[in-house]
Amino acid sequence: MDRVLDLFISFFKIGLFAVGGGPATIPYLMDLTVTKDWFTMEELTNMIAISESTPGPVGLNMATYAGVSTVGMFGGLIASLGLVIPSIVVIIIIAKFMKNFSDNKYVKAAFFGIRPAVTALIAMAVYNLCKVSLFVEMNGKYEPAIKTIVLALIVFFLMRIKKLSKMHPAMWLLGAAVVGILFRF
Repeated sequence: MDRVLDLFISFFKIGLFAVGGGPATIPYLMDLTVTKDWFTMEELTNMIAISESTPGPVGLNMATYAGVSTVGMFGGLIASLGLVIPSIVVIIIIAKFMKNFSDNKYVKAAFFGIRPAVTALIAMAVYNLCKVSLFVEMNGKYEPAIKTIVLALIVFFLMRIKKLSKMHPAMWLLGAAVVGILFRF
């Protein structure tokens, strides 16, 4: 039961401080790979891939996935509730006082400072995800995973083509999964 409470509190904190939606939760989840024994960095990258490719908010999908993989179905529910309760409370408070908040110079100044911090957190998460996804750790050193880097570059450049960029993200993920299977065999 202590683990369930710890799961709730951890995701409550993430929900309270992860300003910016799903991608903003990634640095906090990366911190959990260090501070808790719930999942590894590699499992986190799988969690992100699954959360990105399933319907619904990414942060909530990741909380559910983390909770299920940590404690089971009940853990998924607890982690999800922990993540969304702070948002619900904050939205209710903001809705009640919206007129006072929208023109408040302190609120505007706070968000002026928060946006770049969120950007930096997301950039650091992208850096760490690239390190885990595009490199393989060997004897304490990171070596490039050439096939993975080539696939990432191909997808990146194909997505720059206007016609292809309009393809649904699920098609990109499906194509990448097929190529990944072919690369493995």
